[in-house]
Amino acid sequence: FFSMNKSTAVLVGSAAAVAGLAYLSRVASATKRDTFPAETLAAQDATTSNAVIDLLRTNPNFVRLAAAETSGTMARDKEDELKLEAGIRMAVDKGVLKADVDPGPYQTIDVLGKSVEEVVREITRSLPKGGCVLVLVGLSGTGKGTTVARLAELLPDSTTWSNGNVFRSLTLLALKWCEAQGLPAFDAARALTPDNLRDFMSMLTFDKYNGKFDIRIQGLGVDALVSDICNTELKAPAVGKAIPTVANVTQGEVVKFVAEATAKMSAAGLTVLIEGREATVNHIPTPHRFALTLSDTAVIGQRRAAQRLMASAKKVFEAANVQEPKGEDIAAVLKMLVSYM
Repeated sequence: FFSMNKSTAVLVGSAAAVAGLAYLSRVASATKRDTFPAETLAAQDATTSNAVIDLLRTNPNFVRLAAAETSGTMARDKEDELKLEAGIRMAVDKGVLKADVDPGPYQTIDVLGKSVEEVVREITRSLPKGGCVLVLVGLSGTGKGTTVARLAELLPDSTTWSNGNVFRSLTLLALKWCEAQGLPAFDAARALTPDNLRDFMSMLTFDKYNGKFDIRIQGLGVDALVSDICNTELKAPAVGKAIPTVANVTQGEVVKFVAEATAKMSAAGLTVLIEGREATVNHIPTPHRFALTLSDTAVIGQRRAAQRLMASAKKVFEAANVQEPKGEDIAAVLKMLVSYM
């Protein structure tokens, strides 16, 4: 059924998988202790992860895996936070952003034990009826992405904001600058000087084009709307390769651009949803600030561990070509998987 090592479980073939499932079915049927609804596994959503946690909460292997996931998630969050803070300090030193900024208070929402609908209700009851900018922060695993997605579904005239295409636009311009200088490759030290970055930013304009808000790139031989080239030139391998380097030195420039762009959309009656870190969104003016927290951070690791397990279990049954697995088999597979993660 599985080829195992200490860190992973790898399927080795449908025939073996079916035989293994038959064995697990006999074991599960004999004990009649645990079951897991097939429709819940198929959903692969918060319902699934919660059910996995309920099934394995006291399982020693799950406890170990969840603790490792919590530790890893918080360490990565801290690393990301330090990188962003360094980028913001650089922007302050260049005079792009103000050193002392008072973002105003954040409304804290403890999401422990709450559904996304409950969290969304807490947020929306304090929002104005017209356009506004809403920022949402919180540790990874607190449900920021899910909450923003649900807000986008519920709020009329709402839009989500992503910095990705701004960074890609700047990267494209930096590459074009290198080409214009006759350089054989991207040279960050020469291309990303403060003077050049000011020039690149002046080549980006956020406004309505053809009735929709968009970014226009105009300079260094480029004259295009981001919406027209977001899946072509902005996804070119050279752009993707250079983005991390460009992003490291343009955090402030991009945050300033975002603040101006989102203010323009808000004034036009749109509700702009921004998910991010305090280090950056503190520089975006708005009174509508929310921080998602978990009073029990162990839940972060439990969710991460459950997400890994439910995805792996689904793959097991797909590889075995079992379309309607028994609840006992699903529970048995989940227990087997967690013992090897």
